[in-house]
Amino acid sequence: MKIGRFLIGGKETYGFVKDGQIATKEEIISKTGIPIPLSIKEFLFDGWYKEVISQNPRLDYSVKLSDAKILAPIPNPPKVICLAFNYVDHAKEQNLSPPTDPAIVIIPRTTLNGTNSEIVCPSFVKQLDYEVELAIIIAKDCKNVQEKDAMDSIFGYMVFNDVSARDIQAQDKQFGRAKGFDTFAPCGPWITTADEISDTQNLKMTTKVNGVLRQNSNTTNMFIKIPSIVEKLSRVMTLERGDIISTGTPAGVMLNKPDAIFLKDGDKIEMEIEKIGKLENTVRFVH
Repeated sequence: MKIGRFLIGGKETYGFVKDGQIATKEEIISKTGIPIPLSIKEFLFDGWYKEVISQNPRLDYSVKLSDAKILAPIPNPPKVICLAFNYVDHAKEQNLSPPTDPAIVIIPRTTLNGTNSEIVCPSFVKQLDYEVELAIIIAKDCKNVQEKDAMDSIFGYMVFNDVSARDIQAQDKQFGRAKGFDTFAPCGPWITTADEISDTQNLKMTTKVNGVLRQNSNTTNMFIKIPSIVEKLSRVMTLERGDIISTGTPAGVMLNKPDAIFLKDGDKIEMEIEKIGKLENTVRFVH
């Protein structure tokens, strides 16, 4: 199932997506009689989603996706965790070896942004970069998860653009501020539930800027695989339902390249991960 959050007719809602159509929360209530909650987080993680799916409802999908503004799927996750240098091809282009334990940065939820929205960047940033990543959504609170059980802790997946101000990153010698600007984490376009993805470690992923291919890789190049990511992070911190873990980016970013072409005002970014979806965003520099 693909589950998104939307603005339709000026009102926020959520629902299922299929073939360019939406079955909204209101339609789900009408068809099933189940009084699902206002909050998408409660719907996903408090048992409402399982109850609805168990009824196998016959939904009309009566709203066109083109008539909705697509919002970031989860507006208020407990944590947004991003991994660095977790792709073999990306580490190689930086003359590094991938770390055997997750090198992470935790960014604020105010970075989250939806598809077809602007990435708003202050003009003092001079080196703006993109990073296509596969993000996982944690299904339940968990601690010290064993790798063999890790996939049971995942609700679903989405595309994540870990936008980075490389000049700020170089100045600070760490990533928090460089990745922490409002709107710097477009994600979605919706959550694809885990049962729809048979092999998360073999998904094609691409980035295009103004139609030009910049990143072209596959999640098979991920160094620390998803079950191990969950295991290793849960040894450090309690993972909570709704947490977003973005699993790193492959080769093709502009970081440390002598001929780097950084993002500029008006650039159009398209990011796509096979079976998960596509993000489309426009860069906007402001004073």
